[in-house]
Amino acid sequence: MGVKRLLVPVVALLVVTGLVLGLVSGVFGTIAHRGLVAAGLETSAASGAASSGALGPSATGTGRTRGGSTAPSATPSSGSAGSVALPAPVLAGTDGQGAVSAAAVSDLVRSVKVKDSGGYSGEVRDMRTGAVVFSHRAGSGAIPASTTKLVTTATALDLLGAEHRFTTSVVSAGRGRIVLVGGGDPYLEEKSSRAQPTRASLGVLAARTARALEKDGVKKVSLDYDASLFSGPARNPTWPATYGDVASDVSALWVNEGRSTPGGGVLGPRVSDPAKDAAKAFADRLESEGIDVGSVGRGRAARGATRVAAVSSMTLERIVEHVLMTSDNDGAEVLLRQAAVAAHRPGTSADGTAVVVARLKDLGAWTPGVRLVDGSGLSRSTRIPAATLTKLLRAAGEDAHPRLRPLLTGLPVAGVEGSLATKFGDDESLAGRGVVRGKTGTLSKVHGLAGTITTRDGALLAYAFLVNDPKNDYNATIWLDRVTAAISTCGCR
Repeated sequence: MGVKRLLVPVVALLVVTGLVLGLVSGVFGTIAHRGLVAAGLETSAASGAASSGALGPSATGTGRTRGGSTAPSATPSSGSAGSVALPAPVLAGTDGQGAVSAAAVSDLVRSVKVKDSGGYSGEVRDMRTGAVVFSHRAGSGAIPASTTKLVTTATALDLLGAEHRFTTSVVSAGRGRIVLVGGGDPYLEEKSSRAQPTRASLGVLAARTARALEKDGVKKVSLDYDASLFSGPARNPTWPATYGDVASDVSALWVNEGRSTPGGGVLGPRVSDPAKDAAKAFADRLESEGIDVGSVGRGRAARGATRVAAVSSMTLERIVEHVLMTSDNDGAEVLLRQAAVAAHRPGTSADGTAVVVARLKDLGAWTPGVRLVDGSGLSRSTRIPAATLTKLLRAAGEDAHPRLRPLLTGLPVAGVEGSLATKFGDDESLAGRGVVRGKTGTLSKVHGLAGTITTRDGALLAYAFLVNDPKNDYNATIWLDRVTAAISTCGCR
């Protein structure tokens, strides 16, 4: 009896503690979500005036299994949080050998019902065999929004390799004259930081330049800057004028992605001339290193000019990871131009999209519905069918294309990181946490998700769902979470 009396207050204390912790975690969850938006880790919807009109109403089926009974939800749809099974471990391993039943996958997809979630182009493909196990208008070109970044980053990886780095350099134009040459580093910063220690900075470049100049007895210089690696219009003509705070003017030379405020997140003011702004920042850094800088102007480095100093970017693998994790429009547009340069074409946006299309064909991922206009997916004129994305993702997992592997490893994990960190939180989508990886896509009336799923029985699937013209934007995002989570529960052997 004494033990029972002792246990009563202990149990009560545990219950109260649990309730308090639940309340606190809910508050901090909300704060964390706001912080992720501010930091650019949760993609904000970018609105556009034009209606997408790419896809008609969805044909989602009856939600019945072959036996006539209602297909089960991915997780219980009601009851307390304690009644929901814990999700599988983050990045649960698989040998990829699980056989996949197309009928079972189709039943799971069609069992997910969310009102007014919209029409879609969708496909699920077995990563091991390449077999299509679900298809709905998969060949129809849909507005892909930021899932476009998958084809852009894949092309850059395939052409350049995961270990490639972009170089920002200073070359000599004669005694007392130097040229700052942009190499198209999308993440060049003004000064080094502990938060991003692997990124190149103008501060380090200035210090190296100053040491080299002082060694030659040079104390004063004139500075030119050369951003000629890229050419053509700096902004895509199909982007709305209201996107001035969504993407910078693309340049082979910039700092802080052409933003007025470093680390300002997805949205924020941009400088009017990124190359000129970077040159002025470099001049200031040189001055702080004891070098007197006279005039600063646009110029061109002579072919074969002697290099004075240089800094190198993060590896392309890390750049791609950041672009995919944060859905970085600026980084994607730079990589589009880099793809053009790597293919020995002018560094224009149009050349970049042409190179991406050619590379998709080489990889066996091109489909007739593809129409590429930009590299980030901000354009509502771009069209990509779901089939193209699943083919590309499958190619990235094949031994024949090892350069594409970062396309898979760089995808955010559901409920854990990047643009998926705060998603997959309700009972119907909880099962997807840790086993669904995906690239989001968001514009007004456009929502997409494409990536990989490790199923409950060990199969590895590539998927793409592109929703256009939903009656309810929020419900479209809920449907995407729930349908991919449902697929993850598949016992599809």
